[in-house]
Amino acid sequence: MSTQPIGIFDSGIGGTSIFKEIHALLPNEHTIYLADSFNAPYGNKTKEEIIALSKKNTELLIKKGCKLIVVACNTATTNAIKILRATYDIPFIGIEPAIKPAALQTKTGAIGILATKGTLSSELFHRTTDLYSNGINVIEQVGKGIVDLIEEGKSDSEEMKLLLETYLKPMIDANIDYLVLGCTHYPYLIPLLMDMLPKQVKIIDSGEAVAKQTKAILEKHQLLNTKVTKPKNQFFTNGNVYVLDDILNKKFKVEYLKF
Repeated sequence: MSTQPIGIFDSGIGGTSIFKEIHALLPNEHTIYLADSFNAPYGNKTKEEIIALSKKNTELLIKKGCKLIVVACNTATTNAIKILRATYDIPFIGIEPAIKPAALQTKTGAIGILATKGTLSSELFHRTTDLYSNGINVIEQVGKGIVDLIEEGKSDSEEMKLLLETYLKPMIDANIDYLVLGCTHYPYLIPLLMDMLPKQVKIIDSGEAVAKQTKAILEKHQLLNTKVTKPKNQFFTNGNVYVLDDILNKKFKVEYLKF
């Protein structure tokens, strides 16, 4: 099984930020990426819809022979991963906002969290926040409209800048020194966010931590691919092929798949 691929799914193209970290850390691993852009964003859907979509994606990746599945979507992780782990006999890696490092390292006592409605309203998110945010001012902001613009290839548009200005203002006013990105789409906004935020604000996303956890779980289950081969990285989308191709800098073959 060690030479079988790692499966990765997201509600669109955002999870490619996770793929890039995994690919950098585990260059021998084959991967299959599913971009469920047709149903993006997951953050506006009910918990039942998110679970159903996550099961559909999981079953497709299992059918394609994946040995481990990375749920490269904060909303899917916080709402569905417990059920996925109970339903399927395969290791899962989840992703949730990196609240802990921000809360432990803040000097101003204020941190910002930019995430989808589905993530911010989830039980897992509230449990994590309650655990680490005692005595800290946590400014939560639903990033409504952000995923849609990224999926349309408008990450650097004026529309995006105006949206972010609105979302960041309460955080800047509260003197945050950490901004936690709670959606895998959002790392593609880091250059823009760095221009808009005060210089002392540090931006945290979960990509590197997820890659390290993926490696640890593969080692634990003796699934690490130790053969030095050219990896096969497959990308499938049920949305716009060109947007996914662009975000990957045209380095990989992207295929349309109805799922």
